[in-house]
Amino acid sequence: MPSPEATRLIKRLALAAVCALLPFAAQAQGGAPVTLKVYSAGSLKAAWTDLARAYERSSGNQLSFEFGASGLLRERLAKGEPADLFTSADTGHPRALAGQGLALPMRAFAGNRLCALAQPEAGITSANLLERLLDPAVRVGTSTPKADPAGDYTWAMFERAEKVRRGAFEALSRKALQLVGGANSAPPPKDRTVYGKFMEEHAADVFLTYCTNAVLAQRETPSLVIVQLPEALAVTATYGMVQMRNARPAAAGLADFLLSAAGQKILAGHGFSPPPP
Repeated sequence: MPSPEATRLIKRLALAAVCALLPFAAQAQGGAPVTLKVYSAGSLKAAWTDLARAYERSSGNQLSFEFGASGLLRERLAKGEPADLFTSADTGHPRALAGQGLALPMRAFAGNRLCALAQPEAGITSANLLERLLDPAVRVGTSTPKADPAGDYTWAMFERAEKVRRGAFEALSRKALQLVGGANSAPPPKDRTVYGKFMEEHAADVFLTYCTNAVLAQRETPSLVIVQLPEALAVTATYGMVQMRNARPAAAGLADFLLSAAGQKILAGHGFSPPPP
């Protein structure tokens, strides 16, 4: 008959063996790793590199991506393209999918701001930004409204400009060069930002885009100048996500990860702010 000490040792070893088998038992019950499909706003591409690495390491799942203008991605999802999670640069497009019954309720997960990315010779500062934008000689690059939320936020800035100077909205809307984000826009380059490319090619004197995009473009072309919008023109962006109705169960964990302390820390490292209350 085993001694009391031997009996206790046997019990501890048996308990350790059971604990070691628990992860495998969970996989056998449907917890096997999966590859989740994420449709995402292009402005999140750099952040997703680090987010995916952290999520895949902690979950054992893999992620695959389709990046583009949020409005165009929403149209594709509405037509039935399969995805597990949609992360948009606004809240309207994910809300639209939820309203159609194609996705669960929208959750805000990050914030951003508009900035002006300028050629150094344009002489643009926060103080003279509106005056320079209205100068007929200054070419203003933008994203495409309705298709790309960055364009919608830019037009919201034009509306704020109208309150500062009568006629500004019409003048800016008319002169804006909608260079990216549209259905017929040139595809973004694989190895750099489309904003840095256009500015390096001098397709515009100033480009109105997210501050996070401006930082990435400036890393590619250090001579570019990032100009903060003055308070009267400042526009913030709220990013929303939805889990698609037919998503794999693991998609809920991915959405929770974006809102977790670890996910928010990674987003902050790429210049995004926390979602508004």
